[in-house]
Amino acid sequence: MLLRVCGVDEAGRGPLAGPVFAAAVILNPARPIVGLNDSKKLSERMRDRLALEIREKALTYAIAYATVEEIDEINILQATMLAMQRAVAGLAPAASEALIDGNRCPKLSIPARAIVRGDASEPAISAASILAKTARDAEMCRIHLLVPQYALNQHKGYDTPQHRAALNRHGPTEFHRRSFAPVRALLERGGITTA
Repeated sequence: MLLRVCGVDEAGRGPLAGPVFAAAVILNPARPIVGLNDSKKLSERMRDRLALEIREKALTYAIAYATVEEIDEINILQATMLAMQRAVAGLAPAASEALIDGNRCPKLSIPARAIVRGDASEPAISAASILAKTARDAEMCRIHLLVPQYALNQHKGYDTPQHRAALNRHGPTEFHRRSFAPVRALLERGGITTA
């Protein structure tokens, strides 16, 4: 069987709002992509450019997510693993092995290996990092249109002073993770819930 190794990474474990995303990518050795790196080390413009190139040149890729409800129900670590499982399952053709960014692997039907800081050292993981990040950012910009008072298009749901101020002013929305301490504390104090 042809060895098809996929890189897997997530985006959005830390934010107070929005889904957690994961991507899986099998690169095509015949179509190399220059400039792959950990998505956090790239400018937004460079990430967007590389994301288009990855979608065009990769042998295959899949992007998946776990919802805010799933995050609150099973915790952020398990939701991240679930998003990764969904991304790997979405690959066609399927991967024969997975390289996972970080120090733990989701349960998969194929062999998997965790690589700490793999998004900076393994091109397929870098590619997955870029796709997960750009897809999540796009989703947060979409959600921003529904609740513009939170400026989710700017901080993407992370716990910034701007986001915290909006949360204190308006209360959590359905897009906020109720299991995360700052949101939970607001709800316990009777924070306003707006849609």
